[in-house]
Amino acid sequence: MVSARSEAHAASPSGGDGRGEGDSGTGGSRTAAGAEGPPGADAGADGAPCTACEDSQRPDNGDELLLAALLDGMDAALCAFDADGVVTHWNREAERVLGWTREEAVGRRGLGGWALRPADAAEVEARLLGAMRARGRQVHEFALLTKSGARVLVRIQSSRVVDADGRPSGVYCAFSEAHTQIDLERSVALSESLFETAPWGVVLVDADLRPAAVNSHAASAFRRTRSAMLGRPLGELVGQGLEELESALARVLAEEAPPAPAELWVTLRPGRPEDSGGARTDPSAHSGPSGHPSQTGPSGHSGYSGYAGHPGHGSRGGAGSAADGADSGATRRCWRSGFLRLSSPLAEAPVPLGVAWMFQDVTEAREAEQAAARLRFRDGQLHRAARAAAECEEPMEAVGVHLDFALAGFADHALLDLSLPDESAAYDRDRTEISAATEVTETAETAEAERAEAPAGTDTADGGLTEAPAPRLARAASTPATAAGPVPPAEPGTCWRVPVCYPADHPALQAFERCGSVRASVYGAASAEGWAAARKWPSGTVHGLCTALRSRGRTLGVVTFLRGPSRGPFDRTDAAYAEDVAVRIAAAVDLARLTQRAADR
Repeated sequence: MVSARSEAHAASPSGGDGRGEGDSGTGGSRTAAGAEGPPGADAGADGAPCTACEDSQRPDNGDELLLAALLDGMDAALCAFDADGVVTHWNREAERVLGWTREEAVGRRGLGGWALRPADAAEVEARLLGAMRARGRQVHEFALLTKSGARVLVRIQSSRVVDADGRPSGVYCAFSEAHTQIDLERSVALSESLFETAPWGVVLVDADLRPAAVNSHAASAFRRTRSAMLGRPLGELVGQGLEELESALARVLAEEAPPAPAELWVTLRPGRPEDSGGARTDPSAHSGPSGHPSQTGPSGHSGYSGYAGHPGHGSRGGAGSAADGADSGATRRCWRSGFLRLSSPLAEAPVPLGVAWMFQDVTEAREAEQAAARLRFRDGQLHRAARAAAECEEPMEAVGVHLDFALAGFADHALLDLSLPDESAAYDRDRTEISAATEVTETAETAEAERAEAPAGTDTADGGLTEAPAPRLARAASTPATAAGPVPPAEPGTCWRVPVCYPADHPALQAFERCGSVRASVYGAASAEGWAAARKWPSGTVHGLCTALRSRGRTLGVVTFLRGPSRGPFDRTDAAYAEDVAVRIAAAVDLARLTQRAADR
C-alpha cells in the first residue's frame, strides 16, 4: 500500500518546488493560488488571459487537488525533498508521528536541527539524498526527533524522483514507526506460517461460508488439493456434520467465537480424481478392511458376510473377518476445532471478513477413548450377567439372563438356535472325517476325471463324503419380533421343536459349519426390502452377527445378534464380545442338556 501510493506521488514533482501544494492542507482554492503554474499564469491574474492558457491550467489544478487528497489520506508518513534537500511535501501522517505541522516543515533545508540531532544530520541526509543516485527503493532506520524533543525510531523507504528528461530531481520518503512496521511484519509472518508450516488445518471461510484460503494440512485432511477447495460450498466437501459446522461458522460471523474449542464429527464426501491431485484412491472405499471385495449376500441382496476364524487355527472368532463394518465410501473423522472472527482493520465499524477455522484431527484418540469405555461397559455387563445367572435354578433361565445383559447397548434383537441333541455330535464327527479326507491334494479336474473313469456304483476317493449333512437348528429363545425387549425364559424342551427353515447359505448355518462368527449387512432401502425376511429375521434388520456355541469340543447351536438401521454394522470387537457371551451361553446349554439327559434316565 505504501509503495503504490508513494510511486503515485513520485511522478508529480516535475518543475516547481511544491511549496504551494504543501501549504494547501485544507482547501482547493488555497492550493490553486499558491501553486506555481506555467508561463502566462500571471497574465490570468491581471484579468486578460488567453483561452489556451486557461485550458492548460485546469488539469494542473485537478492534479494538485488529487495529489493533496492522496497525501493526506495515506496511512504512511511521507515527505519529499528537492535536489537541494529542501522539504517540499509533508502529509498529515508525518504531522501525527513527529508533531511538526506542514507549515513548519515545508521549506526547511534538510532535517538537521529540528527533526534530527545535529550530530546525526549529515550522515542521515547523505543517505536519504543518496537515493537520487541509486535505482530502486532504499530502506533505512533512523531515530528522528519529535516536536516535543522525544526520539522516535522510524523505518524509511526512499526513492528518487525524476523529471521529464529522466534526470533525478528529488527524493520522496515514506516512513512509519518501526514498531508498527515490525508488528505488521510479524502478522504477515504469522499468517504465512499458519498456512505453510502449522501442524493443524487452517481454512479461511468467507461470509458465504465458502473456503477462501486453505493451507496444505487442511487440504490433506479433506483429501483435496488446495485449489479444488476454494470457492466451493461446504456441502460438497462435508457430509454428516455439515449442519453443526455451518451453525458454528454462522454464529461466529453473527456474534462471537465460542470460548473453548469444539469437537466436530464429520464425514468427508469422496472427491473427483482431479480434485485430489491424481492421488490414488483408498482401496478401503471399495472393499473390506482386509482388502477383499464386498460379497453379495444370499437371495441376491447386496451385502456381505464375513467369517471370523476357526478354532483349529488358533484364531479367536471375530478377529479375522473378511469384511469389517459398513463401507459407504465416506470417512468419519473427529476434528477439534477453534473459530476466530476476522474483521477489517481499515473500517471504522467492525466489518466481518469471514471466519478462520483451525482444526486438528483427534479421531484416533477419541476412538481409543470410546473403545476403552465400550470395553469397560461390556466387561461390566459380563460380570453382572454371570452374577445374575448364578442365581438361576434352571440352566436355560441363565441363557435368557446372558442374552438380556448382552443386548444392552449392543444389539436390538437376539435369537438362539440350538442343534438337535442327537445331531450335534454326529455333525461334528462327520465334519472331522471330511476335513481329514480333503487333505489329499488334488485338483478339481483330476477328481472329475477319476469320477468319470470309475465303474458304475464305485465311490470316489473322498469316500462319498464330499459334504456333511446340513445342520438343523431349532429356535430356543428370541426377543419379541415386533419391538426390542427382554428375552422370554427358554423352556428346557424347546430344543425339540421343529427346525427353522434356513436357506443353505444362511449366516447362522455358515457360523455353525465354520465354528466361528459370521457378520452380514445390507445397505440401501431398496436392497434392504425382503433381506431380513429371507433370513427369518425381524423386519427392519440390516446388520446381523451369528456366533457358534461351542462347548466340550462340540457345536451346540448359534446365537444371532441383530441391529436396525439406527445402529452401525458389527465390527471385529463386536464379534469378540459376542463370542464371550456365546461361551457362557454354550456352557449353560450344555449343562441343560446334561441335566435333561440325566432326568430321562
